[in-house]
Amino acid sequence: MYGWNFLSSNKIHKILNKIINLDRRIIFVFVALAVIIPTLLKPRLPVSVSEPTRAVYDYIEALPPGAIVMMSFDFGPSSMPEPTSIAKAVLRHCFDKGVRVIGITLSAEAVPLADSILKEIAGEKGAVLGEDYSYLGFRPGSVGVILALVTQIASVYKTDYSGTPIVEIPLMQHVTNYNQIDLLLVLASGDSTESWITYAGTNNNMKIAAGTTAVISTQLYPYLQSGQLVGLLNGYLGAAEYEQLTGEIGEGTVGINSVTWVYLFIVGLIIIGNIIHFIEYQRQKLQLSDSNIVS
Repeated sequence: MYGWNFLSSNKIHKILNKIINLDRRIIFVFVALAVIIPTLLKPRLPVSVSEPTRAVYDYIEALPPGAIVMMSFDFGPSSMPEPTSIAKAVLRHCFDKGVRVIGITLSAEAVPLADSILKEIAGEKGAVLGEDYSYLGFRPGSVGVILALVTQIASVYKTDYSGTPIVEIPLMQHVTNYNQIDLLLVLASGDSTESWITYAGTNNNMKIAAGTTAVISTQLYPYLQSGQLVGLLNGYLGAAEYEQLTGEIGEGTVGINSVTWVYLFIVGLIIIGNIIHFIEYQRQKLQLSDSNIVS
């Protein structure tokens, strides 16, 4: 017990109390710094590429120039950072490969977001609207839209998002339905991936990959094991892994670095809290032991 006598000092006890009762606003400031500093400095933490991410990359890498990837932007503003970083990484790869992209969305909230993402990366890569990519926008009735696209895309989308008739878009003149689409990439923050698998993949042998928020991705691994998903991009980590494969560092790498530092900070707080709890427990034992000896 003698080795723990320093724990009984009032000075140690006061210090521990100050740490335990630390104003939560100070903790919020440290969390904010853990996000802001890595975002500004952009440190490069090592990232190992997972098999689900490599599967998506390898599939697109093997597509010939002129192949078509359909992207469904099924997320809203509240969850946009992770799916957006995934979308940008994959779009850069597609345009570099000469793979054409058709964008749609099952979420009304995503309509302007998807348009902005497509225009940004198209401008960066010199992709031409109507030839290298097309954005069809939103139509209500998620399952109905998925099923209708099986027969004829033009039956759902008479025009693209900008109002150009489908029949006047060079890219869409070569696409009637799912049969002309080489891969569907679902970018989701909800359960739309399961709907695409059920109504497009299972019934029509559509090749589907997913890029989702980290929270959603955990429920999709069974579809990987069953072969119903070609691959899976898991939030910021999936985007960072994909960027490593393409060699173009973007928002995914920056995002996973920021998230990692926040996680490390939280783990540090947990460790400190457990240490304080252990020290307080030992101090109380010493006090109890000393009171028993005195009595």
